[in-house]
Amino acid sequence: MTDQTYCDRLVQDTPFLTGQGRLSEQQVDRIILQLNRYYPQILTNKEAEKFRNPKASLRVRLCDLLSHLQQRGEQHCQEFYRALYIHAQPLHSCLPSRYTLRPMSFLAGLGLAAGLALLLYCCPPDPKVLPGTRRILGFSPVIIDRHVSRYLLAFLADDLGGF
Repeated sequence: MTDQTYCDRLVQDTPFLTGQGRLSEQQVDRIILQLNRYYPQILTNKEAEKFRNPKASLRVRLCDLLSHLQQRGEQHCQEFYRALYIHAQPLHSCLPSRYTLRPMSFLAGLGLAAGLALLLYCCPPDPKVLPGTRRILGFSPVIIDRHVSRYLLAFLADDLGGF
């Protein structure tokens, strides 16, 4: 897959997170308080007060917080994602950095399923080997990702009747 760091992910996700209506003021405050209370080495009291200042707009405070965390390093960005998951889980699951990883795992699984199906149908028709192979491939969707299992079972559907 990709070797994307938390800082890289935060750079990619910043426009999404700072978009209008993505995070509420309460969610941002909870994230800041978690980073301050549980991890005071990430956000000091003074920094937390600055990022929770109600006189500044929410978008400005959030942009400042995200750029501050990016400058501080990988652990700080990782803790932000942990706090985001805790306080805004639906938003966390929609992040652009998470979305880019999904198609790659699907394509890898689909490639595996296609390779197994090709191996199954191209191997010589040895009566001792082929039935055993079909049994193993019949159970492989249990291990393989649920999206790939549909395609693998479609290849094996005709021959599993005698199983």
